[in-house]
Amino acid sequence: MVVMEMEYEGNLHCKAVHGPSRTELGTDAPKDNQGLGESFSPTDLVATALGTCILTTMGIMARTLDVDMAGAKATVEKEMSAEPPRRISRLAVRIQMPHDLGPETRLKLERAARTCPVHKSLHPDVDAPVEFTWG
Repeated sequence: MVVMEMEYEGNLHCKAVHGPSRTELGTDAPKDNQGLGESFSPTDLVATALGTCILTTMGIMARTLDVDMAGAKATVEKEMSAEPPRRISRLAVRIQMPHDLGPETRLKLERAARTCPVHKSLHPDVDAPVEFTWG
């Protein structure tokens, strides 16, 4: 179990502390929801968690396959619902791999990406397609 601590600092800003490392992270409400957009919003962190989880899970599989994927990049486009309740409606992920790999290796890495813990934890109403570009 890992514990994170959060504190509301006022003016829609929060501070989060990662228990094991004591690393701090600030959040702000987005400009389209009464905030100043000075930092990641909570929903931005969900999108960030998805992209980094995919890369990390792929990295674990790449180690198993003895494949170097240093330089791989993820881009996540977050869309919020237009109608209430306010929620994330879509997280479109694009993965750019630095090298082209054989079909079997690509399949294993793509499977790892789509089964990362964050992707598997998203509500089924969140559309979360993952697209890959190789090389």
